[in-house]
Amino acid sequence: MSLMKRSIAELIGTFWLVLGGCGSAVLAAAFMADIGGSPVHIGIGLLGVSLAFGLTVLTMAYAIGHISGCHLNPAVTIGLAVGGRFSFAEAPMYIIFQTIGAILAAFLILMIASGADGFSLGANSLAVNGYGELSPGGYGLTAALITEVVMTAMFLFIILGVTDKRGTAVAGGLAIGLTLTLIHLISIPVTNTSVNPARSTGPALVLALNGEGKALMQLWLFWVAPIAGAAIAGVVYRMFENDSRG
Repeated sequence: MSLMKRSIAELIGTFWLVLGGCGSAVLAAAFMADIGGSPVHIGIGLLGVSLAFGLTVLTMAYAIGHISGCHLNPAVTIGLAVGGRFSFAEAPMYIIFQTIGAILAAFLILMIASGADGFSLGANSLAVNGYGELSPGGYGLTAALITEVVMTAMFLFIILGVTDKRGTAVAGGLAIGLTLTLIHLISIPVTNTSVNPARSTGPALVLALNGEGKALMQLWLFWVAPIAGAAIAGVVYRMFENDSRG
C-alpha cells in the first residue's frame, strides 16, 4: 500500500487515540451529574482514563494494523526504525500525519468541552502533559524525564517482542493495549503520561493557540524523552535478534 494511504491510516488512528484517551480525561474523568435531584460528583477516574488509552490502541491495532502497522506515535515509529522494523525514509511522513491527527482530535475535544456550562480553559486543560506546576502530582523535571524515558522504552520493548516473528502471541493488539493501560496507571500522576510526542503536541498546541502557552513551553521534554526511550529499546531488542541469528 502507498506511503500516503498508510500515513492517512496513521492520522485516523492517532486521532482516535487522542480523542479516546485525552477525551476521556477531559470529559469523563470527573464531572457533576444530577442524580435524584442532587448534584453528585462522579467520573471514571485514573483507572478509567488509563483503560481508555489502552482501548484506543487495542481497537486501532485490529482496524489499521494490517494497513500501516498501527504506530500512532512518533516515538514508536522511530523505535521501530532503530529496531530494524521500519524504514527511516518513511518515518517523517508517518510522524507528520500522526501529529496532524493528534492536533485535530485536540481541537475537537476543545469544541465539545466548551459546550458545558461554566467551562474555562486553563494551563492544565485538555489533558496536557507537563512537569512542575503542570504535573498532576507536582513532580519535577528530573522525575518527568526519567518516567517518560523508561515508560517509553518498556512500551517499545514490549511492542518489539509481541510483534517478533519468533513470538507466539496471537493477540498482539491486546498485549500492547494493556501495556499502555499499565503505563498510564503508573505515570499519570507524574506527567499525565505522554510516551507519545504527537499526543502531547495536540493539546499543548491547541492550548497555546487559545492563550495558554505553558504546556507548549514544556513540550520539548515530551519529544526528547519518548524518542530517547524508544531508541534505547530499539537498540536493546536488536541485540536479542542478533543473538538469535548467531
